[in-house]
Amino acid sequence: MGMTMTQKILAEHAGLESVVAGQLIKAKLDMVLGNDITTPVAVNEFEKAGFNGIFDREKISLVMDHFTPNKDIKAAEQCKQCRTFARKFDVKNFFDVGRMGIEHALLPEQGIVKAGDVIIGADSHTCTYGALGAFSTGVGSTDMAAGMATGEAWFKVPEALKFELKGQLQENVTGKDVILHIIGMIGVDGALYKSMEFTGEGVGSLSMDDRLCIANMAIEAGGKNGIFPVDEITEEYMKGRVRGEWKKYEADPDAEYASVYEINLSELKPTVSFPHLPENTRTIDEVGDVAIDQVVIGSCTNGRLEDMAIAAKIFEGKKVHDNVRAIIIPATQQIYKECIRLGYMDTFIDAGCVVSTPTCGPCLGGHMGILAEGERCVATTNRNFVGRMGHVKSEVYLASPAVAAASAITGRISGPDEV
Repeated sequence: MGMTMTQKILAEHAGLESVVAGQLIKAKLDMVLGNDITTPVAVNEFEKAGFNGIFDREKISLVMDHFTPNKDIKAAEQCKQCRTFARKFDVKNFFDVGRMGIEHALLPEQGIVKAGDVIIGADSHTCTYGALGAFSTGVGSTDMAAGMATGEAWFKVPEALKFELKGQLQENVTGKDVILHIIGMIGVDGALYKSMEFTGEGVGSLSMDDRLCIANMAIEAGGKNGIFPVDEITEEYMKGRVRGEWKKYEADPDAEYASVYEINLSELKPTVSFPHLPENTRTIDEVGDVAIDQVVIGSCTNGRLEDMAIAAKIFEGKKVHDNVRAIIIPATQQIYKECIRLGYMDTFIDAGCVVSTPTCGPCLGGHMGILAEGERCVATTNRNFVGRMGHVKSEVYLASPAVAAASAITGRISGPDEV
């Protein structure tokens, strides 16, 4: 029996000729990731277990991105613990204020993750790096601790779902609309502990930023990981960034899939996920009249340069509605600089937006955009659970940067053709 992309990567890292779905394996790791919330827990477990060293100083990444610059004393203490650990063991990839970005945008940008890698991260959206053709998945802080010490992790080999993409996206339809459509179709548990493997001629029409967005939200369908084939677009992105060689894996023609879905990209419309689950999707023509109070454009899902460009194009020459607060968060320092160079910052500020240093802040209800009771936010983030962005009686609507920017201008959920 043939193997999927994910199964081939796991087999090689486990030192096995082949693996099958459901098999328990121990695989070598190429990268272990933590942030300022999850790393302190991992460090505590690391110390409790009596570990006195890390497996490779170049294969651990610690990114201070959730509550930094520190929002309060507790956040400051958490970051201090991370800094102390990083200095003690000379962790090469330690990213603090001034260098850091949102982790799942930063690591691909810096070439720290690459095709063929096995990556774990103590953050559920670690599945993002599947866009590069890697096996990448979120784990708990205890697994992170063990991974930092041993360079290995246990996995149950996942079954796979195959998504055959055809056609190409229409104007103002993006990768965010693709993944929201898929989650709306299969549900938040439709890919539970399965690999979501994207293939077909439609993949070639998706930019790397589209793919990173789609892979990022595999977890919102319950997926163990999301993964894309390595093509010319992937290799062009990795050239000049990646440290060392990458390896390209391809699914076997007789690979077994639990289900196969066909999606015609050209038929998709801008899509919005209503509270309080990502599966509650409606196309823009089904939304109705929904007034809003806030817009957030950023996060590990949609804070990349293409997202900023889409938003800037819509905000150009227009103003944020009087009843709306619009918050723009470039995902990394490099993206922030490019926004300045390209004039996007002038556009955002002239439109009445506020621009933040890179942070996860509002996405998880941490800081920089907390919602009060009864308030509604259109966000390019990845989750809209009860209380996700603030008060338990607030509401979060997930959408693309195009829909978010248009909604900021009109004061209600709107498509980009309405401004």
